[in-house]
Amino acid sequence: MARRIAMSFDWQGTLDRDAVFERARTADGSGVDSLWVAEAWGRDAFSLLTQLAERTERVKLGTGIVNIYSRTPAALAQHFATLDELSNGRAIIGLGNSGPRVIEHFHGVPFQPAFRRMRETVELLRAFFRHERVFYEGELFKLERGFTLRFEPVRKEVPIYLATLNPRSVRMTAEIADGWLPTMIPIAHLEREVAQVRDWVRSAGRDADAFTVRAPGGVTVANAPQKVEAARQRAAGTLAFYCARMGDFYLRQLTRHGFGDAAATVKEAWNQGGAAAGVAALPPDMLDHFGFVGGTEACIERLERQQAAGVTLHGVGVMEDDPRELGRILEKLVG
Repeated sequence: MARRIAMSFDWQGTLDRDAVFERARTADGSGVDSLWVAEAWGRDAFSLLTQLAERTERVKLGTGIVNIYSRTPAALAQHFATLDELSNGRAIIGLGNSGPRVIEHFHGVPFQPAFRRMRETVELLRAFFRHERVFYEGELFKLERGFTLRFEPVRKEVPIYLATLNPRSVRMTAEIADGWLPTMIPIAHLEREVAQVRDWVRSAGRDADAFTVRAPGGVTVANAPQKVEAARQRAAGTLAFYCARMGDFYLRQLTRHGFGDAAATVKEAWNQGGAAAGVAALPPDMLDHFGFVGGTEACIERLERQQAAGVTLHGVGVMEDDPRELGRILEKLVG
């Protein structure tokens, strides 16, 4: 049985678009399930996804993630309906709250109430995609004039995946979304967490087998020692950044899973000595709990372990520039 492989593109720094497009075409031809573009406080996600839609044929295209504060639900519906049209029905809606530091100090809008805003956003997106006249009486959004999108969406239902952390929000995800984008769950706890979310899906009267769970940690293929070291350094920098600079939500998540003391140590080291000190303070084995770096065969073993825990979509990076070799590796990962 083929594995569903997801590849992400970080285009917040220096951008080599030709290289991105080449990798996307290779992924498209190698059986990769989906390509994902994140959005933080740099370039927007939809522009690159549109370009990827024009250069691929079958691979799905998701936002991993866009936040629900920087655009209204109607604007999100416009973006995603347009992407779905331009890609001939390949869009995946990946949404998250982000956090108060980004929402309040980059976008300049109040962060709360995050739970209610997420639920209302999903409800409104569903209504807009059904192309019905939308009358909505929510706590946050009130639509009284019956607007519809001024073009017929390609699909009446576009998959919605939510990035949620705390149990209340994860249960809401199980009740209203098509998939879950978790993060910072150690591999040893993964089976338990996936089983819980699928129980909540069933409790909501929905099909748990149709609900997608993406792996919370990335798997990076690196087939040379220097590439392994580079990948681990990059992963360490990301994990330390989330411990120290991304607010309390991630600290609470790490604490729930037994890594609160380690995260607090990293945060203190970062605050006192900067990024390098924060990375140096990470416990040596902490990275392996939340992600994996190794050769192709070792990465396949990690994917099998994730699949056994109930994961149905696996985030993978491949440190390989040659398109032919990249394609061969991706075909092995897909299986």
